Amino acid sequence: MFKVTEAAAEQVLRAARQGGTEGLALRLAALQNPDGSIAYRMGFDDASEEDIRMSSAGVDIVMAPEYVPLLDSATMDYVEIEPGQHHFIFLNPKDANYSPPTGD
Repeated sequence: MFKVTEAAAEQVLRAARQGGTEGLALRLAALQNPDGSIAYRMGFDDASEEDIRMSSAGVDIVMAPEYVPLLDSATMDYVEIEPGQHHFIFLNPKDANYSPPTGD
């Protein structure tokens, strides 16, 4: 199952408020590159009939069924990569470049 951390959920909900997209779900997509890495896309959107729907940490999430195999065991987080620079990251054991967090 796809998960959203509390930090990511807080930022997603803040972005929805600021962008006037409250009430829309977070739409996720994932495509596997030839090298085995995975490219991720996200934005706010309405759900369609064929979408897979879920909720994690208070965020409503939708994705087309074809993306489920790449996203079902991933976690989206929001972290400070460098001082003052925060980014969404995807922790996904299905990604060829995945490296488990070390707990530093």
